[in-house]
Amino acid sequence: MNEPRTSLDSFDSSFDSSADAGLAEVIDLPSTGQSPLAPAQRGRLQELDSLAGKIALVTGAGAPDGIGFAIATRLRLAGATVAIVSTTKRIHERAGEIDAIGFVADLADEAEVGGLADAVADSVGEVDILVNNAGLTSKSDPAVVKPVAQLSYADWQSELARNLDTAFLVSRAFVQSMAERGWGRIVNIAATAGVVNAVPAEAAYAAAKAGVTGLTKALATEVVADGVTVNAIAPGLIRTGSSTVPELQKGLDGPIGRPGTPEEVAAAAVFFCAPSASYVTGQTLVVDGGKSLRA
Repeated sequence: MNEPRTSLDSFDSSFDSSADAGLAEVIDLPSTGQSPLAPAQRGRLQELDSLAGKIALVTGAGAPDGIGFAIATRLRLAGATVAIVSTTKRIHERAGEIDAIGFVADLADEAEVGGLADAVADSVGEVDILVNNAGLTSKSDPAVVKPVAQLSYADWQSELARNLDTAFLVSRAFVQSMAERGWGRIVNIAATAGVVNAVPAEAAYAAAKAGVTGLTKALATEVVADGVTVNAIAPGLIRTGSSTVPELQKGLDGPIGRPGTPEEVAAAAVFFCAPSASYVTGQTLVVDGGKSLRA
């Protein structure tokens, strides 16, 4: 991986003047009260956010009403070729719904992650965009909810493996190729728990999600000079198929007065993936309807 530039001279010598001209064309837009955007200008704006020609991999996308599938769907709408993965064969149903390709793998298993990387490369090519969504809980695989004093070491390890190890193993499998090709986007799905707040009896989950944001920042510094950005999203209470009634009721207490939707998280993820978001890296975007603003 390249070393970061350390002087203005090195920056100037490598600056692409043609890219500067293209950006100037977009920045020099009509101000309020002037004529609307010309078709060429609208096309240029769309081009900045298009993911046509990019290959994306979204993990944890098996649930039809989950965050992972919403992100995969939005990436397809943005023009990307999409591969999705989960731990069960239902992923093939989701793939058929959005013209994607599905894979089954346990992403907490190092060997299976290596096999996934090879299979994705053989099937669709080198991955440009990685969304690490695997690790969120489901009805079939609920979170460990125990006070620290009652939490076994096996429970602790299980939560970290599901929520942190998966992001590490999958990122490691794909980031080198992105860096070598000079372009890439990694988006890690964390949570408000452990990042901006915490609740009793979920110490392992909070620690894992806080670790995801730490991984995000550290990895971002390693590949910042290689055209690869690494960011995270911390969703609050999002209404999915695995949401419990108490969770949904808590969502009603926020400033907006409702839980969020998977599509709202997906919008944030696709922003990070866009070519025009190239100057944003190492950041965590909280998507919680302003709930974390309240004490």
